[in-house]
Amino acid sequence: MKNKLVAILFLLVAVVNFGYAQEHTSSSVIKLEQTPGKFTVQSLTLEAGTYQFEIANKGINHEVGFVIAPKGKPEQKYHIKEGYVQKTIKAGETSLTKQVSLEKGEYIYFCPLNPTPHYTLIVQ
Repeated sequence: MKNKLVAILFLLVAVVNFGYAQEHTSSSVIKLEQTPGKFTVQSLTLEAGTYQFEIANKGINHEVGFVIAPKGKPEQKYHIKEGYVQKTIKAGETSLTKQVSLEKGEYIYFCPLNPTPHYTLIVQ
């Protein structure tokens, strides 16, 4: 009887911890590459939710970054700060953003250091 009680308690703790981990690590990682003057993925359509963006510097001989902003508002005051990479990215390296919660709407993404066009990010 005691062994069954211990097993049930263990199972309950495991289920609660699993649920907590799922809730706090539920962002998807979107991988993007920058090459000289452009991103290789030039538009994105995502569901509303929480994401991290992993940006790779492929062949650019200086550091690059990443910006997400509402469509038509590329100015720094409108940037989604969680969408900045955690460090500028040297050639051959990658960096992640923090978790970014995106609601339905239209956004843009671009690099302010490797002048790229403003690419479309649609959140449904």
